[in-house]
Amino acid sequence: MTWTAPDPTRTKPPLIADERPMLQSWLDFHRATLLTKCAGLAEEQLKQRSVEPSTMSLLGLVRHMTEVERGWFRLAAAAADIDYVYSSSDNQDGDFDDTEQADPATDFALYRREIELADAAVADLTLEHTFPHPRRPTLVYNLRWVYLHMIEEYARHNGHADLLRERIDGATGD
Repeated sequence: MTWTAPDPTRTKPPLIADERPMLQSWLDFHRATLLTKCAGLAEEQLKQRSVEPSTMSLLGLVRHMTEVERGWFRLAAAAADIDYVYSSSDNQDGDFDDTEQADPATDFALYRREIELADAAVADLTLEHTFPHPRRPTLVYNLRWVYLHMIEEYARHNGHADLLRERIDGATGD
C-alpha cells in the first residue's frame, strides 16, 4: 500500500488576540496550509517537480520548511548545537534536490517533529530576545522578526504549493 499525505486540521487565526498568540496562530495556520496542499497525494505525486530548471516539489517544500523551522527557531534563536537535516555546506539545496530516493512518510514526520521542537525551543523566549543566525553572524535578529519572517516565508511557499498542487491534479483551494 502506498503512503498518502494525511489531511491536517487547520484552525483560522483569531481576529483579536495579544501579539504572541496572534503571531503563533498565523504561523500555525500557514504550517497547516502547507500540509493541506499535500493532503491525499501519493509519494510520487509529492515528488513531482514543477518545470525545469526548478527542482521544486511539494515534498521539497516540506523538507525546505523543516530546514527553515530548524534554522530560525532552534539553531538561531535557541542557539541549539545541531545540524540541518537535508542540507550542508557542500549541498545547500539538498532539501529540494535530493527527493528522488526520499521517503515522504519519514520527511512529513520529521517536519511535524521539527515544528514541535521549534515551538518548544522558543516558548520561554520573549519576542525581544536577540541573536545572530549562524549563516549570517554579523546581523542580529529578534524573535518577533523571526515570527514575521516565517509567516512571510510560508505565505510565499504556500503560493508555490498551490500552483504545484493544481498542476498535479487540478485541485485548488485556500
